[in-house]
Amino acid sequence: MHHVPEVPTPLSSPSPAGSPRLLDALRQQIRYLHYSLRTEDAYVHWVRAFVRFHDLRHPADLGHADVEAFLSWLAHDRQVAPATHQQALSALLFLYQKVLRQDLPWMGEIGRPRGERRLPVVLSVDEVAAVLAHLDAQALQLGMPHGLLGRLLYGTGMRLLEGLRLRVKDIDFDRRAIVVREGKGAKDRVVMLPSALEAPLRAQLVQAHDVWATDRAAGVQGVHVPHALARKYPRAAMSWAWHWVFPQSRLALDPRGAGERRHHFLEGNFQRVFKLALAAAHVHKPASPHTLRHSFATHLLQAGYDIRTVQELLGHADVSTTMIYTHVLRLGGGAVRSPLDNLASFGGTGTGAAAASPHPLRTDLPAMPASRPPRAREPEACYALPCLASLATPATPCRPTPS
Repeated sequence: MHHVPEVPTPLSSPSPAGSPRLLDALRQQIRYLHYSLRTEDAYVHWVRAFVRFHDLRHPADLGHADVEAFLSWLAHDRQVAPATHQQALSALLFLYQKVLRQDLPWMGEIGRPRGERRLPVVLSVDEVAAVLAHLDAQALQLGMPHGLLGRLLYGTGMRLLEGLRLRVKDIDFDRRAIVVREGKGAKDRVVMLPSALEAPLRAQLVQAHDVWATDRAAGVQGVHVPHALARKYPRAAMSWAWHWVFPQSRLALDPRGAGERRHHFLEGNFQRVFKLALAAAHVHKPASPHTLRHSFATHLLQAGYDIRTVQELLGHADVSTTMIYTHVLRLGGGAVRSPLDNLASFGGTGTGAAAASPHPLRTDLPAMPASRPPRAREPEACYALPCLASLATPATPCRPTPS
């Protein structure tokens, strides 16, 4: 395995011309294009790993072979998934094209990993109920609304971060609707507010209001608000309408240097609690909180709802993305009846009369002779079941069964 030196990188030192440092320039360009904070962190990680892989040489001095060597190291030595490989390649292409302003011919010749389309993990209704029950039990022990959050994800199809970032102003009890702001792809959408969650959500808002009142009394800056709203509406971050529905119990530092603020629940905490709930419910599937979203879509389709409706609720740009759940519906379902079930209905699973008869699905056929004379395979061979005519009159030639 190629050794990546753990020494201070010159990426933090200013350039001779006084231009921004490489990683700072990378962050500036990402924010200029309004990429998410998670994309920024991922691209910075891969550019730093790329530079360290090549012994701290500047990317401007590296070329096609160097990029291919790094990507090959990721694929062969590190054995990363195709999605991770694709993310690293996207980060390097962004670095060369958007930051270093180099549009070289070899960039289009870099091999891209082939994506793997896999079926999502889906829980049954009973499994979902068992997991949510154990989340409720842990919520009572820890004093955290984990059960409510799990029910919100399953009842609306929201992603985990969409549920954690829910604000007070986005819940409309009168219309029984929840507005999901800046979902994947920076898109907004409206989902239903389950009637079973109305009372629990109102109780959670009471607890969140106590946290908000404590912050106002202590002079805390408030919560994060997107873009330039903090300048346009200076008091928006401290208003109740913009407060989190699931606020964190402790203050945290803003990742972009805005000081100490009130953050929402951390996704890692809920993911760990969800794993414990899976084990307690004896659900032996590689599930995660995102599995609740998959189960939401699958159960809606099983209930007969239109796939376009499910597409709108999930926020998919293309219906082909939603079509993956139709494949899940065919697994183990009633789309195709196995022939083994037909055998079982005629006397068991391979023993007895059903196993002795060559026609387990037909009861009106004559018995097969004990021995049959050899028959030429050409030009009138039978490639399917023996012809009924040959059983009745052996002298009649057997004609091939039409396909």
